[in-house]
Amino acid sequence: MAVDVEVQQLIRRPPAEVAAFVMDPANDHTWIRALSEVRVLTDGPVGPGTQVARSARFLGRTLEYVNEIVEYEPPHRLAMRSVKAPFPMTVRYSFEPAGAGTRVVVGAGGEPGRFYGLARPLLEVAMRRAIGGDLERLRSVLEA
Repeated sequence: MAVDVEVQQLIRRPPAEVAAFVMDPANDHTWIRALSEVRVLTDGPVGPGTQVARSARFLGRTLEYVNEIVEYEPPHRLAMRSVKAPFPMTVRYSFEPAGAGTRVVVGAGGEPGRFYGLARPLLEVAMRRAIGGDLERLRSVLEA
């Protein structure tokens, strides 16, 4: 059974500035807490087809995965899909004007497979908590 979560955060910075920061893999360590390593695997500017390898801790396990950018529309949208991961997943980011700032919406979903599928309800709670914490760190960094 698939999991799908969505989390929002308001950040008091312009959408283009927020999107540029989030869409640059070099900034991932700054705001995504679980990451221990981030490496861009492809040459050239970031865009569709860019692959990024990451190591992260999630639910007490170290995960190694590679995401590929499948949608890249600065400053509006970014979507990535797993090309190597413990379970196939898609992550979607959108950046919408909201008053004097930006509403960042992050959605993540996929098929968790056998190990994670057994704990699907806990997985959704953990994903929502992790994404929410990351967005709060992003807000802190960009509003500082």
